[in-house]
Amino acid sequence: MHKKLMTLYDRLYAAYGPQNWWPADTPFEVIIGAILVQATAWGNVVKAINNLKAANLLTPKRLGKVPQAQLETLIRPSGYYRVKAKKVQAFLEHLRKSHNNRLDSLFENDLPNLRKELLSIYGVGEETADSILLYAAKKPIFVVDAYTHRLLTRLGWMAGKYHYARLQSIFMSSLPHDLHFFNEYHALIVRHGSKTCRKTPRCQTCVLLKQCPYPVHHV
Repeated sequence: MHKKLMTLYDRLYAAYGPQNWWPADTPFEVIIGAILVQATAWGNVVKAINNLKAANLLTPKRLGKVPQAQLETLIRPSGYYRVKAKKVQAFLEHLRKSHNNRLDSLFENDLPNLRKELLSIYGVGEETADSILLYAAKKPIFVVDAYTHRLLTRLGWMAGKYHYARLQSIFMSSLPHDLHFFNEYHALIVRHGSKTCRKTPRCQTCVLLKQCPYPVHHV
């Protein structure tokens, strides 16, 4: 599997180049974006983040003082804004009570314990936690998502329903645990999944067309 995954990375990188992901000015912005991007497109998150920036609220202390109704209005473009406001507030409350609003204190923990801590916060699931770990805390963990599952299934490298831990273990057990590499690889899969390997795939323009068995049976 190591050779397959490295070859996949090389082909995606040759096609798309460096992705420079996650697009954010600060680790705190990464965290808020990771919560807001749940069940929505990234373009909607950008609108919500821009609202927070325009209001000069993208710090833990400032955002933590914003009433829920105002927060809901600001993040409305991201969708599911009421529940997402509660999730943002839950993270901010944890950061305030456990770390005095200091991200450096939160990030001091080692990867396994920090992941466990993040998962204990309301609204932070595995993908969100790992996105925070990789892109904000700079910890080497591989983030997987529906794009990853779709791609590996179509390539014939795995079968069955989406299972986060099982899918993640394929990458974590087969690849070197390098922060930059994990960052770039996940971003390339997202790029490929959003542009080409979509629910209705654009197989004829796919850089993996010659290696992928999916078009033979489905296109």
